[in-house]
Amino acid sequence: MEHDMSSGKPARLLFFFMLPILGGNLFQQFYSMVDTFVVGRYVGVDALAAVGATGSMTFLILGFVVGLTAGFSVIISQKFGAKDPSSMRKAVAMSILSACFLSIVVSTIAILTARPLLLMLKTPHNIIDDSLSYLLIIYTGIVATIYYNLLAAILRALGDSRSPLYFLLIASALNIAGDLIAVVNLGMGVKGVALATVLSQTISALLCLLYIYKRYPSLHLSKQDWNIEWPMISRLLRIGLPSALQFSVCAIGVMIVQSVINQSGSNTVAAYSVGVRIEQLVTQPLVTLGLAMATFSAQNLGSGHLERVRQGVRSAVLLCILFSAIALALIFLFGRQLALLFIDQSEQQVIGQTVQYLHIISYFFIPLGLIFVFRNTSQGLGSGLIPMLSSIQELIFRALVALTLPSVLGYVGICLSSPIAWMAAALLLLAAYKLQYRRISRLLKQ
Repeated sequence: MEHDMSSGKPARLLFFFMLPILGGNLFQQFYSMVDTFVVGRYVGVDALAAVGATGSMTFLILGFVVGLTAGFSVIISQKFGAKDPSSMRKAVAMSILSACFLSIVVSTIAILTARPLLLMLKTPHNIIDDSLSYLLIIYTGIVATIYYNLLAAILRALGDSRSPLYFLLIASALNIAGDLIAVVNLGMGVKGVALATVLSQTISALLCLLYIYKRYPSLHLSKQDWNIEWPMISRLLRIGLPSALQFSVCAIGVMIVQSVINQSGSNTVAAYSVGVRIEQLVTQPLVTLGLAMATFSAQNLGSGHLERVRQGVRSAVLLCILFSAIALALIFLFGRQLALLFIDQSEQQVIGQTVQYLHIISYFFIPLGLIFVFRNTSQGLGSGLIPMLSSIQELIFRALVALTLPSVLGYVGICLSSPIAWMAAALLLLAAYKLQYRRISRLLKQ
């Protein structure tokens, strides 16, 4: 169902809009968490480390995909807010064509560079073959991933945050069943969990496409909509590519951290990998709050209601503080129990390092949440540059910390690399948002 966010109380709109997105994101997390759980429980610590060692590389590529489609949806959302259905359909058609071309390019590059990057990251020799097998299957499924994310982003741009959740519920159940069959029954190891993930993403994309065709007449594209319009493609890429690159730049920083961790042995790799999975789970409300702000700010800019964007930001910051406090409480109350979901109780060293990582980063969830709020708001207001610059700053600080503090503080230094990067990026984004808001305000008054 289409949902206009240019009227109503911002806090209430944001909260109820983000709830279905949160559910969808949590089930997307289950794709990777089930992989980790099944491999850790049924194959062993080395296989767990093999999947975990690919985290930064999958983030590099899949983050590019998510950022690209989110950037495309900004234009679609602005056209929806402006009540311009013709331009909206043209933006949808050009997004689909652009995504087709870019998915082929990205998947080809990813497959060709997989092994060299694993070697560059100093992946332990005892897990590198399994890591490569996992990556090649995941990269083969990039086309399905990019189209699911694009179709879901289109629905969110129109204010529909519920429908993507339903498809993910089905796909997640299939993914869980596929993991268990492939690993437990067929003994396929890491290849099995990768294959189950790709098939689940494919089913999600097909269901989403079928639903849009049946339920959204406003998105039925005519032959004319498919005519190449280079100005529209240029506008999409002007926001989509910087949005995609911001994720990839962040991923490079994560890869630097991963290369440091990989030199610490399989146990530390496994601990850090599980810690990151749990972190991603408990911080999903912050991620989805950011996605909600992207749609909220884009629709309100399109409808000319800039003051509502400011009101939305204030509400989002308060929600960010609330969600961060809840996430911190979950870590300290249940962090060890969450770690035991993925790690056998006999692996005390791995469990201890996982809990240590979680305790350190949980104090810094508020700046992480502010990154999502201000980065997505700036993107919704039409800037691709501001989010990308914040990602570059995040990369610089994460790399500096990862390459210096571990020699002084050991594993604690590694754990601090992300929090320090979060604080630096949050400060930059706050200042940039204020400048961007003032500039747009002056333009609208002219």
